[in-house]
Amino acid sequence: MAKEEVKTSKAGEFGTGSMAKLIIRQALPLTLSQLAQLVYNITDRIYIGHIPGAGLAPLTGLGLTFPIVSMISAFTLLFGQGGAPLFSISRGEGNKEKASRIQGNSFVMLLAASVILTLFGYIFMRPILYALGASDNSYIYASQYLKIYFIGTIFSMIATGLNFYITAQGYPKTAMVTVLSGAFLNIALDPLFIFGLKLGIRGAALATVISQAVSAVWVLRFLLSDKALIPIRRSSLKLDLGICSGIISMGFTGFVMEITNCATQIVCNRTLRAYGDINGDLYITIMTIVSSVRSIMGVAVNGITAGAQPVLGYNYGARKYDRVRSGIKTMSLFGFVYTAVCWLIIFIFPGFFIGLFSNDTAANAVAVPYLHIFFMAYVFMSLQYSGQSTFMSLGKAPQAIFFSLLRKALLVIPLTLILPLILKDPISGVFWAEPISNVIGGSASFFTMFFTVYRRLGKEDPLTSK
Repeated sequence: MAKEEVKTSKAGEFGTGSMAKLIIRQALPLTLSQLAQLVYNITDRIYIGHIPGAGLAPLTGLGLTFPIVSMISAFTLLFGQGGAPLFSISRGEGNKEKASRIQGNSFVMLLAASVILTLFGYIFMRPILYALGASDNSYIYASQYLKIYFIGTIFSMIATGLNFYITAQGYPKTAMVTVLSGAFLNIALDPLFIFGLKLGIRGAALATVISQAVSAVWVLRFLLSDKALIPIRRSSLKLDLGICSGIISMGFTGFVMEITNCATQIVCNRTLRAYGDINGDLYITIMTIVSSVRSIMGVAVNGITAGAQPVLGYNYGARKYDRVRSGIKTMSLFGFVYTAVCWLIIFIFPGFFIGLFSNDTAANAVAVPYLHIFFMAYVFMSLQYSGQSTFMSLGKAPQAIFFSLLRKALLVIPLTLILPLILKDPISGVFWAEPISNVIGGSASFFTMFFTVYRRLGKEDPLTSK
């Protein structure tokens, strides 16, 4: 049996030493994993944007599929990520039987959901895509992609959903291989299928499906073998209503946040379609490019804040409040400096980032001012990250969820609908929704954290105060 991957350092290590070094040490592997996942998602967009003679239509079609992919991801988090904490708790209690049933029930729900979502996708693909803002031209490419992508729904949900259980069993390196193997295979297959075999956007979808299938096989091969501390057994697959409801309850947070992302994407696409008239496809493509740039830039700051969470949480639990304050300051400073540098680079070299996804010179020139608007207040995202991450670290999930919903659901969506009505350039209103929500949402998140948590540390016991 393989040995469980455990840290060689003592658990109390978070309680001593430089907070900056501890946060960086935690952040580096997390950033690497997130980078691999990003590469997985971004590779298709880069290659599709450079299909010879196809123009912007394939990239527009791909952009229309994002809300659908987000929906699949939401159910993956609901049934996969939701069970992992319960699994870990049961393991800690020494109740391996219950842990096994949690893992097995999660597996069954992921399988069932993948089948239902696949059938639903094939049956309602056309009305869904047109509801998301497709034109007759962009629908062709979006449907070509989805007809193949939906085949891999089961692979995607199994690979991602069950990978949480590999990490929960103490095998983070094995879990990382799952992500890396799929990412690198996708990078290799994309140019072969898209350009070599001249499959176009269908080739991108096929490469993604094959990569997801390999990742799923890797995950199942491990969890069905004796290498796993708690392998998946037939006896654990019988559904238990109590266990299923517990998994769904725990996974609801991630589900809601992903659904909110989906709703934001839908509103943006439909608004751009409505005000773009015959150029609607162009503006949806620009939003696809701009969102992709944001994903690239967000990797490191996500890694920093995620890496800080266990360090802050440990010292909070140990009531070492001076160290918690030091960690919050360090995390916030790192995040602010990083986002400021990103803002500067994007404003100096906008053409480079846009050119990653499109070789259409005329369209790229149109995209530059919208990219500048979108990133106008990017530094305020560091405040959003710092506030939310601190709340999560200290066990205040409701606050973290609220400020995520505040920025996306209560600010971005209404602003996307209202600003085009009052600005001379209605298209710019869709892009202005992002910086305005960053300023308001980021400030609200950070300063609420500062006054309700940071300033109270050491003056009263936040662990027991209401």
